Amino acid sequence: MSTTEHKNLLDPGFELTLRPMRYPDFYERYRDAIKNTWTVEEVDLHSDVADLAKLTPGEQHMIGRLVAFFATGDSIVSNNLVLTLYKHINSPEARLYLSRQLFEEAVHVQFYLTLLDTYLPDPQDRAAAFDAVEEIPSIREKAQFCFRWMDSVEKIERLETKADRRRFLLNLICFAACIEGLFFYGAFAYVYWFRSRGLLHGLATGTNWVFRDETMHMNFAFEVVDTVRKEEPDLFDDRLQEQVTDMIKEAVEAELQFGRDLCGDGLPGMNTESMREYLECVADQRLTRLGFPAVYGSSNPFSFMELQGVQELTNFFERRPSAYQVAVEGSVGFDEDF
Repeated sequence: MSTTEHKNLLDPGFELTLRPMRYPDFYERYRDAIKNTWTVEEVDLHSDVADLAKLTPGEQHMIGRLVAFFATGDSIVSNNLVLTLYKHINSPEARLYLSRQLFEEAVHVQFYLTLLDTYLPDPQDRAAAFDAVEEIPSIREKAQFCFRWMDSVEKIERLETKADRRRFLLNLICFAACIEGLFFYGAFAYVYWFRSRGLLHGLATGTNWVFRDETMHMNFAFEVVDTVRKEEPDLFDDRLQEQVTDMIKEAVEAELQFGRDLCGDGLPGMNTESMREYLECVADQRLTRLGFPAVYGSSNPFSFMELQGVQELTNFFERRPSAYQVAVEGSVGFDEDF
């Protein structure tokens, strides 16, 4: 297809030519992602088995719910990436990045599968974890939230109208801000709460790397949103702001229900009210990044999450360092996103 005529990012079609490069930032994000390569085999979960035996019944319940969510969460993200994002973001540079993202989501799925096999040696327990979307109400609600936004664009073959493009934007924002940027960030907080107490080092190591990947995925999606805003500013009206704000509020409540399930009556340093403050703080960050007003005004109550601003975390528990970045120059920071 010719690239001589001007096309917007969401114009229907399938651009194939990388030169002249229309969106070089997407290409640089792809190159940065290649530098951040890791494998599941680098994660040592042996010490976690002993730690699991030390946990209280409430803590064991929390871990069981976490691995049940992890078992299917990234698979849902991968499906949306293939069925929706790759189809409609009309940029070969962006599709390079999305191809790399799909690989990273596959690594995450493998990590969570390995986690399940290690943490839940009983086949029936593992089967129950994989059925969590159907059997555990707090996880089912989050999955239904995801499926609703996937279903809203699944049958759209071409983004011909503004209404179709708005629906696509809402899907993209949902998966970036709510699923990768809120649901997973909530789950990561539980993992780092265990880490702050010197427990489950293997889980924390793998989560460090997943955390970094997910942050890059989210930032790429936000850059797509920024690009569409520049090209088609009329899509970003008061109605879209209202829809996004309502969507993120709904995501906070769904994740908070999951938190109630995990925390019960509360555990030392982790309870539903603290998680609410954390989720509201993260939600405000997502809204402001999207150019919309914050709605909660909450602060981060978890001091242990501040560690996520540190570039290298592998020596935190004086464990054998695992090199995550491959031939990377400079640094990768999380900025204010925790």
